[in-house]
Amino acid sequence: MFRTEPLLRIQLLALASEAQDVALELARFGVFNPAGGAPDALSESPAERYREIWLEADSRLGKLLEQCGSLGPLAIPHDAAAPSLADLLELNDWLKEVWVACLGCHEDGIRITDERRHLAALEETLARLERLNVDLARLLRSGSLLAVGIGSLPAAELQRVTEALSMAGHMVSRFDRVGDQIFAVVAGPRSRHDEVRGVLAQAGWRELAIPDEFRTHPKAARVWLEMARRGLEASSGEQCQLTDSLRERFGPHLQEARQRLALARPLAEAALAGVGGKGGLVALAGWVPRRQADDLRRTLNARFDGRYWLDQREPDAAEVSMTPSLVRYPGWLKPFMPLVKSYGIPRYGEFDPTLPFAFAYLLLFGAMFGDVGHGGIVLLLSLALLPRLGRMASVGIAAGAVSMLFGLLYGSVFGYEDIIEPVWLSPLHDPVRVLGLAVGFGVAFIVFTLLVNIRNKWAAGHFGEALFDSGGLAGLAFYLGAVGGLADFAGLADLARPAWGGAALGLSGVVVYKWIEAKSGFWERVLVTSIETLETAINLFSNTLSFMRVAAFSLNHVALALAVFALAAGLGAAGHGLTLLLGNIVIIVLEGAIVAIQALRLMYFEGFSRFFSGDGVEFAPLRLEKSVSR
Repeated sequence: MFRTEPLLRIQLLALASEAQDVALELARFGVFNPAGGAPDALSESPAERYREIWLEADSRLGKLLEQCGSLGPLAIPHDAAAPSLADLLELNDWLKEVWVACLGCHEDGIRITDERRHLAALEETLARLERLNVDLARLLRSGSLLAVGIGSLPAAELQRVTEALSMAGHMVSRFDRVGDQIFAVVAGPRSRHDEVRGVLAQAGWRELAIPDEFRTHPKAARVWLEMARRGLEASSGEQCQLTDSLRERFGPHLQEARQRLALARPLAEAALAGVGGKGGLVALAGWVPRRQADDLRRTLNARFDGRYWLDQREPDAAEVSMTPSLVRYPGWLKPFMPLVKSYGIPRYGEFDPTLPFAFAYLLLFGAMFGDVGHGGIVLLLSLALLPRLGRMASVGIAAGAVSMLFGLLYGSVFGYEDIIEPVWLSPLHDPVRVLGLAVGFGVAFIVFTLLVNIRNKWAAGHFGEALFDSGGLAGLAFYLGAVGGLADFAGLADLARPAWGGAALGLSGVVVYKWIEAKSGFWERVLVTSIETLETAINLFSNTLSFMRVAAFSLNHVALALAVFALAAGLGAAGHGLTLLLGNIVIIVLEGAIVAIQALRLMYFEGFSRFFSGDGVEFAPLRLEKSVSR
């Protein structure tokens, strides 16, 4: 829980003809993380072709399932074998044939959908033209002396356009209205029709496109449209029957194809990391947890009975940066994993901060948002959103519970300070103590991060940094000594001589280490050492003072509640209640979000940045799902 699990580097040699079965067995084992690095003698890539065919077949299967619809969950038998390359090629060819057969059906479906949209648009146009009850073939004759236009314009422009066109010998006849658009017929001498085009364009005239099918009497157009619709419905019924026929014909075989591709997936995924081979041998390299290495060997013995060779060893220094990190968490801690992973993945061998993060984050949130009522609302909202948020809702539930606990300690219920007595202290009446506790927590937290950083550096073999760097033992001695000296100055303890002596000793160690590490000219060393030493002191104490915001937000919570009460006091009964309701909503939503972000910021920038690199590689084992749905 506190560190990544120890892993072993393994090399597995097997027969090339059994490569897919070996990968499948490793996937069933569930804790093999494939990685490149096959021996130089096995420099070929025998699984690349397998992966290419698998990707092509999987893509075709996905398209076919989109066409045929979901076939439901797929159960994979425990003793099922993975397909060979020849089997995969045969499967891919069959899927190609099925796709060709289904493609025509698919295209017919698209054509019918497009025609249905087209007929719907024609129906809308015909519904307007029927109001004219005029034979459009005669009205729109090209050789007529009368120029006719059918279209729409804004209702506000109708009167102006009618008056303007009458002066050019044109008439405007309205026949329909939709919203603020008037549909009308404009008719006049063809010889003067060009004169009115500018007036119409300026008024926002939109010509109504008349399909050739409608250049007749609307009754005849209606008959044609009904016949077209019946023909389309007949085609649609035939297409549905064809789709059902194809589904019945290919459905069971597609289910079998899904199973075979699921069994082939492990070798295809392992090929992405790199599978070496030559001749009749194939090599898979990767990582397994040390405590399960013997179980892996027993699993392989039971399946392949000596037809393999397995080598395992500890990762060497050059491999540590590429070694994946595997951390196992109890169920109650898993909701906090995404918040830690949003910063990064711990390196192999590093301290995993999830547990202290969860504890400190909830503690900070509760301290800054301590209120029985507000915390209870956060808890209830998180419970209500549990189906939508899933595991992450547990963070809100825990934060609400801790907020209620601090509300009891502070004696605060929806901002009221007189309903219950504080079990511990009231931030409003004892702000100096709250401020001192916040700074004290900051000191303890930074000491913890320095200790973790020392541990990480020592485990990585960076002994100089662990002992003498600003984030190492020397930096810790300086920080503790300086804090003790300041405590003595404030009259909190009599520690002046040992504290300042420890601070001076620690700072001297940092200076010497920075001087040696600079490796440059004399004056450049002086400059670099001075700046980095000064930065050490500034960072440590500025980070400590950042925790004063914990006290500031706990006081701010009370101040906001007092502001709401002050606003409500000058209002009537209805206004008083409404102001209290809205004020508490604002406090819960606005301040709750700000406090959640501030607690996260303290964890990231005052905590993680001091010891957590976050550039590790997540452990990603081959897995074979017991059941998959698609």
